[in-house]
Amino acid sequence: MAYRRTAFTPGEHYHLYNRGNNKQEVFHNEGDYIRFLFYLLYYQSPLTFSRLSEKVSNFKRSEEFGTPVHVHNKIISKRTVALVGFCLMPNHFHLVVQETEGGGISKYMQRVLNGYSKYANKKYPERHIGHVFQGPFKAVHQKTNEQLLYLSAYVHRNPRELTAWTDKERQYPWSSFRDLSGQNRWDTLLLHAVISKQFKGGKDYEKFVNTSSAKSEYRRLLLDNEIFLEAGLEQEEGEVIV
Repeated sequence: MAYRRTAFTPGEHYHLYNRGNNKQEVFHNEGDYIRFLFYLLYYQSPLTFSRLSEKVSNFKRSEEFGTPVHVHNKIISKRTVALVGFCLMPNHFHLVVQETEGGGISKYMQRVLNGYSKYANKKYPERHIGHVFQGPFKAVHQKTNEQLLYLSAYVHRNPRELTAWTDKERQYPWSSFRDLSGQNRWDTLLLHAVISKQFKGGKDYEKFVNTSSAKSEYRRLLLDNEIFLEAGLEQEEGEVIV
């Protein structure tokens, strides 16, 4: 079946994801995760940034990028997408994003993926020759609130695949799980209210994530809403990256 591009609509939420070319690792160390995280948070608007290595170093020291409040405010006022949730894994990533302006998601993902690909090709010429990611990013429209909730749980359970983080996924630093279940590290750069407001608090959300059959429920909802085949997710038997 030919892949059919998802049409993005302002106000709607989408699951965006991709993995490394030939399933290779995309993130090799802490600095790589930090660099990609900066792109996710700060490229929500058309603003440009320089001295990214300095910002990565700031984060390594203090878990903050060191950008002033007025920069955050400018991003918020000009954002074309809203980042709701994320999880970065060694060889793939998952994002929950709302389009807030027509064409926003396409431009956002182009900047994020092109920016990281240039960085990775320069830093790892022996590992990444040409494409860092496996083709265009995939997108799944979240047609129902139930689908959105189970997507969020599924995304945040991903670190369970890593032996070192089994049953400790809330502490995983490259996920927004801790931001929805506790203190939001990114303030308005991470707009998770569409999810978090449906729970009594962080502990309630954490319980939902830990006790739900997120992956099977999300797959069921994709099928129920006739999204699974439309998004090209049947591509590998027994494996689904979503």
